[in-house]
Amino acid sequence: MIGTETIGSYLDRLASHDPTPGGGAAGAVHAAQAAALIGMVARFTTGKRFTAYQPEVTDICVAADTQVQTALQLAEADEIAFQQVIAAYRLPKSTDQEVTERSQAIQTALVAAAAPPQRLVAVAADIVALGERLVGFGNPNVISDVAAAAEAARAAAATARVNIEINLTGLTDADRAAPLHQSVAEADDVIHAAEALASRVRRQIRE
Repeated sequence: MIGTETIGSYLDRLASHDPTPGGGAAGAVHAAQAAALIGMVARFTTGKRFTAYQPEVTDICVAADTQVQTALQLAEADEIAFQQVIAAYRLPKSTDQEVTERSQAIQTALVAAAAPPQRLVAVAADIVALGERLVGFGNPNVISDVAAAAEAARAAAATARVNIEINLTGLTDADRAAPLHQSVAEADDVIHAAEALASRVRRQIRE
């Protein structure tokens, strides 16, 4: 739905009293924008002046377009996953058996809800890597948009991180929590890489 609705419609839903879409979907939209910006800069890096880079430019365009679609799919997946968490918390708890079943359902739903932001961390990392490839030869007239993409990817990773962390607070199984802690550490790395990329672009602009 997010991938086909208008920006206005999405923002209206985001601002509504409905819990979905929420921060997880917003983080995925950040990533989609970041990837789209990388694709735009790559498409401006064409013509005789950039002939030597055309194979890499083509590769970056294809990869960026793919990440746009992946990010939008993650926005949808985040909505669905969070609705399942809400449903799990609403399960009855009048008997011992119901309490046990509800607890198990919550644990399963929390792990599932962490999956989209975990994947989003990887997507953000890939987008930053594309920017790192492009920044060295990209069209200087639009190179600032690589920094914009880096900042959007940073926002995606930071949003994914906090969404993983909120799901971790409800998990009681250390084995199931371990991969989530790893994703938090990976998000930290992506954030630092995005900041470094944006700083590099800013230095290039000043030179």
